Amino acid sequence: MSASLERTAAELAAIADNVARYRERVAALAEPYVGSERDDLVLTIHEAERQLRNAERTLQRALRAVR
Repeated sequence: MSASLERTAAELAAIADNVARYRERVAALAEPYVGSERDDLVLTIHEAERQLRNAERTLQRALRAVR
């Protein structure tokens, strides 16, 4: 693999890892409100979590394509 592709792979891996960590942090934010009257907040946070999960998967696909 060329040096440029190696750098791209390393960046993609690092970004995907960070997105996964943010996804976990976002998901944890909803936990105190589950079962409360703040279902609107829980739904919105879960939607953000889903979007981060999709971003993580897309980054992983890009990483596989580079390798």
